[in-house]
Amino acid sequence: MSESVALAFEEREYTLSQLDALASGMATTLEHRGVRAGDRVALMSSNRPEFVVALRAIWRLSASAVLLSPAWKRAEVDHALALTKPSHAVGDHPVLAEAMPMLSLDESVAAGKRAFEEPDPGSDALFVFSSGTTGMPKAVRHTHRSLAVAVQHWRSALQLTAGDRMQVMTPPSHILGLLNIVMALDTGSWIRLHRRFDIDLMLHHIEADRITIEMAVAPIALALAAHPKLETYDLSSLRYVMWCATPVTESVAETVTRRAGVNWVTAYGASEVPVIACNQLENGRLDTVGRAVPGVDVRTVSLDSGEPLAPGELGEIQVRSDSRMAGYVPDSATAEVFSDGWYRTGDVGFLDEQGWLSITDRSKEMIKVRGFQVAPAEIEAVLHGHPAVDDCAVFGVPDTVNGEAVVAAVKAREPVDADTLVSLVGDRLASYKRPARIAFVDEIPRLPSGKVLRRVLKERLWTSV
Repeated sequence: MSESVALAFEEREYTLSQLDALASGMATTLEHRGVRAGDRVALMSSNRPEFVVALRAIWRLSASAVLLSPAWKRAEVDHALALTKPSHAVGDHPVLAEAMPMLSLDESVAAGKRAFEEPDPGSDALFVFSSGTTGMPKAVRHTHRSLAVAVQHWRSALQLTAGDRMQVMTPPSHILGLLNIVMALDTGSWIRLHRRFDIDLMLHHIEADRITIEMAVAPIALALAAHPKLETYDLSSLRYVMWCATPVTESVAETVTRRAGVNWVTAYGASEVPVIACNQLENGRLDTVGRAVPGVDVRTVSLDSGEPLAPGELGEIQVRSDSRMAGYVPDSATAEVFSDGWYRTGDVGFLDEQGWLSITDRSKEMIKVRGFQVAPAEIEAVLHGHPAVDDCAVFGVPDTVNGEAVVAAVKAREPVDADTLVSLVGDRLASYKRPARIAFVDEIPRLPSGKVLRRVLKERLWTSV
């Protein structure tokens, strides 16, 4: 009996045995280049089978993968490399190749067959990046054990089986894309990778591949709702579409359900604790992110005193789970997000009597664009570099397409064109960090300590934004 296909990409198909053989071959190649147990290997790649092969090869050597976003520019890559200090690099991206010697994923690697020791469950498996409010991204460190628990939680929440079929269009460097890839292969589900998001391709493959579970961040959901020929596609194979990374826009979800008859489910997670809560798969409620998944404890605490709150009371959402990250790099940033073993999400919300969790706000100043966290200070640092900028502050406003949009308030010392400032940020940082709007103001409100009063700015500019 022939082995079934595990992964598809364009016209190529791979069984799990073929992926394992390629991973063994790449592991040997990396070993010859000097990669040893405990080493960190930078991995910057588009969504492709070679990413999967490289990740599995790194883990076979008991090394850890430092996942760099393919959207990043040189300044962001340099910062990530300085932070995590990887000794080797693998990828398909010229920015990483410029920064350090890189094994190209476009080089052919001979398949191999050899035994490797299983990594220590407590050893580092991967580093993904999560921006802090103080500026450039922090590295989130996960061990093999914490990642395995997260995969188990996600599989259980999705009720995923070997009979399910998925496709991944989100970047593999993001915790959602990574988790879906690792989980599907670990479960024996069929999975198709795509280089990038394309709504027509996505709809075509739901129909052609009989996809059973689809993942949607806000731009994907909006593209579905707006698609002029949505009704012409046969989407009957879908068990549900999972809305991730941003709050649900109920009108968008309901439009898709009305037009295509698909069922939506919501979930909530973070790079630091990948799976926190999930809705019920049948007749899910779009006004909440669901209940805590088994194995995860969720509580809300007072924003003032930190004391646990009763159901219905608004406070900071805190989480406790074995899937929790081992810590940040730099380690100095770790202590501030832990409280007696609880991870402080920085999100504000409430739990009802039945344990349904609703998120209302963010206590942190992060902006979430298409599921990616954007640190205002990082954009402010770039804007401050322009000679015409006297002062500036960046904040997010709700946006139906991207979840949130970046707005930059700028106090100029001399005339400067808004497009010039937007281009400056676009040249230095990833495209999703570009301001959607520059608002010129007479002053940037600050506390005596120098802290920007972003909420005041947002309220002042809200009507114009």
